Amino acid sequence: MSNKLEDISTCVREGRKPKDHGPYQIEVGNEQLEFTAIQVDDPVLTGLQISEGMGVWSAEDHLVFQVLSNGELEELRLGETTDLRSGDVERFLIFRSAESHRFEIDGKRLEWGAKVISGRVLKRLVGVDPAKFVVWQEIRGQDDRPIGNTDLVHLDSEGLEHFFTGVPTTTEGAV
Repeated sequence: MSNKLEDISTCVREGRKPKDHGPYQIEVGNEQLEFTAIQVDDPVLTGLQISEGMGVWSAEDHLVFQVLSNGELEELRLGETTDLRSGDVERFLIFRSAESHRFEIDGKRLEWGAKVISGRVLKRLVGVDPAKFVVWQEIRGQDDRPIGNTDLVHLDSEGLEHFFTGVPTTTEGAV
């Protein structure tokens, strides 16, 4: 049995399942998608264990999300378990919040653990280059609203917020 640290994110990127026994390195991030690596020994973790691993003392005031290998986010309740060996979980996000908010971007429905989200985070969630792509918020009956990288959008209004990304077009030099 090897005691070499198995990096879960590397396993997912390489398309292979992690080894059966730890130690494992997992990445846990915040609402700005800033990630910290932590080491765990058990391949089956609860949301509470992940919170505690990040030093969160009041876990009941936080939400834990799994970042799945397909890019989707899935809430992991404090007592619910996830198995790192499945190859489906890439990373985790922790939010200081008691409620999540759903939205749709580029046809993909996601949940987010904060009331606001930035344009840069929206782009990173769907894997587009924040410097080359623009994100717009769809607004019924009005022009779609461009969202800058540092602009914050509230997700706590009634109904599902809809966003889409694209390369900005220019008419510069057109005749």
